[in-house]
Amino acid sequence: MAIFKVEGGHRLHGCVTPQGAKNEALQILCATLLTKERVVVSNIPQILDVMQLIDLLRQMGVEVECLSEDTYSFRAADINLDYLRSDDYHNRCRRLRGSVMMIGPLLARFGVGYIPKPGGDKIGRRRLDTHFLGFQKLGATFNFDQAEEFYSVEGKNLKGCYMLLDEASVTGTANIIMAAVMAEGKTTIYNAACEPYIQQLCRMLNRMGAKISGLASNLLTIEGVKELGGTEHRLLPDMIEVGSFIGMAAMTQSELTIKDVSYDNLGIIPSQFSRMGISFEQRGDDIYIPQQDHYAIESFIDGSIMTIADAPWPGLTPDLLSIFLVVATQAKGSVLIHQKMFESRLFFVDKLIDMGAQIILCDPHRATVIGHDHRMRLRATKMTSPDIRAGVALLIAAMSAEGVSTIQNIEQIDRGYKDIDGRLNALGAKITRIEE
Repeated sequence: MAIFKVEGGHRLHGCVTPQGAKNEALQILCATLLTKERVVVSNIPQILDVMQLIDLLRQMGVEVECLSEDTYSFRAADINLDYLRSDDYHNRCRRLRGSVMMIGPLLARFGVGYIPKPGGDKIGRRRLDTHFLGFQKLGATFNFDQAEEFYSVEGKNLKGCYMLLDEASVTGTANIIMAAVMAEGKTTIYNAACEPYIQQLCRMLNRMGAKISGLASNLLTIEGVKELGGTEHRLLPDMIEVGSFIGMAAMTQSELTIKDVSYDNLGIIPSQFSRMGISFEQRGDDIYIPQQDHYAIESFIDGSIMTIADAPWPGLTPDLLSIFLVVATQAKGSVLIHQKMFESRLFFVDKLIDMGAQIILCDPHRATVIGHDHRMRLRATKMTSPDIRAGVALLIAAMSAEGVSTIQNIEQIDRGYKDIDGRLNALGAKITRIEE
C-alpha cells in the first residue's frame, strides 16, 4: 500500500501531454482477439488497469510484443480456451472491470465466452444486462452461475438482427459491436453509445475488414463478415486527463499548456469549463490556460443557478463530474452538480467538507457547491481515494489546500493515471509517494 503526501499552495507551470485514453485502450485491446493476424496499438497508457489486461491476454495465449514504451503488437493466433475455466483467469478478471469486453470477441470468433463477475470502481450499480441481452438477440445462450458469480455465453452461429438497447452503455455497445461484426447478415443497433472511443473502435474494425456504418450516431448498421485481418491503431488522448488538468490549473491558479489534446474529440468538455468561468485558448491542438486568480460560474439566461449534469455522449462524461465539483469549491458563485448515472460517486464530498468546502449533499446524485472565490483556502486533511476519478479530484483539492494532506489508497489513482505524481512534480507540485 502506498500514500501521497501533498504539500498544497504550489502553482504549476509548463507543458503536460495527456496519456492515451484508458477507456478506449480496454476496448481496443479486447478487439485484438477478433483476428489471428497481427494488430499494432500505439499510445497505450502505462497504467494498472491496461497493463493487467495486456497480461491477461498474454496468459490466454496472445503473442504480445512491446515495440516501444507505448506501442505493443498483439497476435491472437492460438488462444487457449481451456484457460478461460481456470482459477487464475477468474482471479485476474475479478480485478478488472474491462475484462467483460472480452466476451464479445470470444463469442464472435470461437462461439464461447466466459467471465466471472468483473471488478473495477465501487461507484454504484453497474449492471451488465445490456451486454447479455444483446448477445441473446444475436442468438447466443446466456447462463449465470449465481453461487460462483460466473457468466457464460455460447453461440456458434450468430445471426444479425435489429436491437434497441435498453441503455446507451459504452462497454455494452462495444461488446455487442465486436460480437456482431462476424455474425451472419445485418445487425442494426439503435440507442448505441457514440462516444469517440466507440467511433475509434468502429474505425479500427473497419480497417480490419468489418462493415460498420453510422459512426458518430446512435444508430449503427453492421454487415457481418467471415473473418477480420490485422491493422495498426493509435489511441486518442484521454479526455478525462485533459479535463483533470484544466481543473487543476484553475484550482491552483496556474499557467499551463496541455499538448496534443485532440480538441475535436473533446465534445462539450471545453464549453462546460468555460461556463465555470475558466479561461483558456485553443492553440492548434493544444489548450493554453492562463493564470487566473478568480473564475466566476455563469448563471442560466433566466438567472437560475447553473446545473452541470452528466449525459450520454455528446453530453458530459460522468467521469469528469468529480473534477467539476472540486473546481467549483473555489469558484465565485454556486452550481448544482447532478451525477445521474452512479449513486455512490458523490460520497467523497464529505472529505471536501472536512477541508472547509461549502457543499450541500442533497442526495446520492446531487450536490450544491457554494464557491469560496479563493478568499479562503481549503484545509489540509487525511483522506482515502474511493475510486479513480474521485482520487484525482481529492488530489487537486489537496494541491490547492493550505498545509500537507495525506491521500491513502492511491492504487486507485494509479489504475487510471500514469506516474501522476512524477508528471505533476515536474510542473512544480510537491507530491511525495510513500510506500507503507
